[in-house]
Amino acid sequence: MTETEFLALAERTLARIETAFENAVNDTDLDIECSRSGNVLEVEFVDNGSKVIINSQAAMHEIWVAARSGGFHYRYEDGKWINTRDKTELFDALSGIASEQSGLPLQLSA
Repeated sequence: MTETEFLALAERTLARIETAFENAVNDTDLDIECSRSGNVLEVEFVDNGSKVIINSQAAMHEIWVAARSGGFHYRYEDGKWINTRDKTELFDALSGIASEQSGLPLQLSA
């Protein structure tokens, strides 16, 4: 994958993640604020002040996630963003992270 292809894919992915969080807000009583600055998406859980930071790393061709539970790297494989360590899929992992940080069961979908 070229850097241009990666950047376009990463941008679409960040937009889908932001939309998934916005849909979660519409489907629950959860108060989440999303903000974007370039290749960085910050998701704040307003009730407890915790954050999840998601950003693209062009040099590595990865999406990185920083959360209370740790830092995670995802590489695009066979049409999905896959964790480089445990092979979990990005949206499944984000669902777990968001559920843990919000205290509510959340299912984010691409």
